[in-house]
Amino acid sequence: MRKKDIAEFFEALKTNNPKPETELNFANPFELLIAVVLSAQATDISVNKATTKLFPVANTPEAIFALGEEGLKEYIKTIGLFNSKAKNVIKLCEKLINEHNSQVPQTREELEALAGVGRKTANVILNTAFGQPTMAVDTHIFRLGNRLGLAKGKTPLAVEKGLLKAIPPEYLYDAHHWLILHGRYTCLARKPKCPSCLVRHLCPYKPKTAE
Repeated sequence: MRKKDIAEFFEALKTNNPKPETELNFANPFELLIAVVLSAQATDISVNKATTKLFPVANTPEAIFALGEEGLKEYIKTIGLFNSKAKNVIKLCEKLINEHNSQVPQTREELEALAGVGRKTANVILNTAFGQPTMAVDTHIFRLGNRLGLAKGKTPLAVEKGLLKAIPPEYLYDAHHWLILHGRYTCLARKPKCPSCLVRHLCPYKPKTAE
């Protein structure tokens, strides 16, 4: 996709959704961190159902750590991989308490040192909680980067670096959310909804879904 087409692509997404937001429910950076860790290989809907019950009871590192693994599992057992996630969340909370004064750190290095937090999760926190122009490459963004020619790459990191370079600065902060929502609801993996796509005229993907 050409530079001017990329700008037009994001301008169209911006016009349609000026203030995109994550679909995970959260009230502060810590709740967002827990929700994102729980969302690995799970849907936002399933995570929201669990955290709607969890956060009113425990939404601080101390409160969740006090639940212990078994206590936490009772709240998140409907989410995939809940056993390992419970273990990671308890370790994460302990580290926040002991090393960060119970606050969510604002650097990539410190975030990635937390249990259950990888580069993608760190990027989400840095962007959504702390306003940094990062790009968290999930399966949707990886697909769109390659399919639309925004940033082709064989690895999420390659696509991430390509997108950060290709996207005009004025769109970069919200680009992560626009791309996720576009991939989640329009540019689907198996059968993209090309007839209703706002940016179909810019898309180089040849096997478009018929009208």
